[in-house]
Amino acid sequence: MGDAGEGLIDADARIQERMEDLQRTRRRGDSGTIKHVEHVRTLESLKLARTDLHRQFEHTQHDARKQQITQAIKEIDRRIAETTKVIQS
Repeated sequence: MGDAGEGLIDADARIQERMEDLQRTRRRGDSGTIKHVEHVRTLESLKLARTDLHRQFEHTQHDARKQQITQAIKEIDRRIAETTKVIQS
């Protein structure tokens, strides 16, 4: 379980770095380059959740739970695509 925890910590650290980058960008007044800060945060959270679900899927033995995780990953992928469209517009 230690390895899985390290993966989450690494992903969390990447998100924290991204958040700090966004704050620096805002302070500089480059708000035109990042129009949808909240959507970017949402996208990063969704990616983290997807990574966690994928890890759970790899370690799950029960078919019913694997099916639940697969459905959750599909929903997260849908939300990622939706959020990405908003950011790019």
